Amino acid sequence: MKILLIQPPKAPVTLGGEDVFLYEPLALEYLAAGVAPQHDVKILDMRLDQKLRRALDGFSPDVVGITAYTVHVKTVRRMFETIKRLDPRVLTVVGGHHATVRPRDFLSGAIDVVVTGEGVEPFRQVVARFERGEGLEGVPGVGLPRGGELLLTDSPPSVPLDDLPHPARELTAAYRHHYYSEWMKPLASIRTSKGCPYRCTFCALWKIAGGRYLRRRPECVVQELGRIEEECVFFADDESLIDVPRMKTLARLIGEAGIRKRYFLYGRSDTISRNPELVHMWRDVGLERVFVGLESFRDEDLRYVGKGSTTDDNRRAVDVLHDVGVEVYASFILRPEFAPDDFSRLRDYCHELDLDFASFAVLTPLPGTDLMEQVEDRLITDDYDFFDFIHTVLPTALPLEAFYSEYARLYAQALSPKQQWALLRKFRLRDLPAVLVRSVRLQSRLRGAYRDYEEARAAQ
Repeated sequence: MKILLIQPPKAPVTLGGEDVFLYEPLALEYLAAGVAPQHDVKILDMRLDQKLRRALDGFSPDVVGITAYTVHVKTVRRMFETIKRLDPRVLTVVGGHHATVRPRDFLSGAIDVVVTGEGVEPFRQVVARFERGEGLEGVPGVGLPRGGELLLTDSPPSVPLDDLPHPARELTAAYRHHYYSEWMKPLASIRTSKGCPYRCTFCALWKIAGGRYLRRRPECVVQELGRIEEECVFFADDESLIDVPRMKTLARLIGEAGIRKRYFLYGRSDTISRNPELVHMWRDVGLERVFVGLESFRDEDLRYVGKGSTTDDNRRAVDVLHDVGVEVYASFILRPEFAPDDFSRLRDYCHELDLDFASFAVLTPLPGTDLMEQVEDRLITDDYDFFDFIHTVLPTALPLEAFYSEYARLYAQALSPKQQWALLRKFRLRDLPAVLVRSVRLQSRLRGAYRDYEEARAAQ
């Protein structure tokens, strides 16, 4: 059978995403590995190639699968409508984060199957049954449209991460030189764990994993790393450093195997501040950057989102990373209640920490999170295209135009001139024009984001 797997593009109004980074479609590579080589599988990354009609006509797939985050829901539903209109015989399957936390949002006459949770085994069973002409009732972990409702089956038994196949990265060969995060390009991704033991209210990942922290054995991770061609590698974990003994073992095994890569991974500030020796070990085997969710400059905000860390942890973590020469990719949350003084204090905090890089996300109640349960009645829009962590979906204390003016100013001034210059020097000279154009365009879009709400209302 012919199977086409698609990574969708973001909607025109949506900000962020492929505007600022582009990671390989690891989830689709896992799915592909689960059904190949028994079937002819292709991956279409529509963030880079939006010629859907050409892909359908040239390949004539029997099955089309699309993955989706919340921000992709409307786009993906429209894509499936197009696919069914062009070829009604195709089996259409949707999966991914949003399908897991709110599967009924994909109840559509154009979608045949909704896969929830870890999709490799359910998708493999769906494909096998479809090939044999059998019904799909009883396949664990799927939703089937029946009589205007979505019939959800029981979740499948948990599959150890080490039992999953290695991602079929050869299927993204045509795109791989485009995957990047800032100056790390080309950039491969690898998953070494899943879930998180913490309970941040803005995050649903710990719920998807059933509150568990699932790990791959270090030996299996090293084996897969040895097959990755790219020099730069991103650890696509929900949280990478929490299991300190395991990560020490992994660093030691990478060193013993003689694998030389440049690594980028997630780490909590409290983990880093309490385990500087772990950062030293990873620096020695190639750790270059750590994405740290500092979230706020004040402890009351950290308590509000259930972060479980403190501003003291944040400062010590930044000191540890600076001391060992690892770059700090700091992420902060902007509360909709922010006044001009809050933006100013956050900007000063970034200068005090002398951050290498900083990003800012508006507090967003994604479906499936505790935060959504707390504030759903306050949403100013239920349009998923706006759930991009840049457009606010909650009322702001400032008028929207003033909020986004402050937001854009924060991005422009969060790094000191010294750090801005150091940041630009990290890029290859030939990449700088595109980087600067992308930055100017994003700043302009950010400053004018308040207009998007007016345009969306006018289009209704």
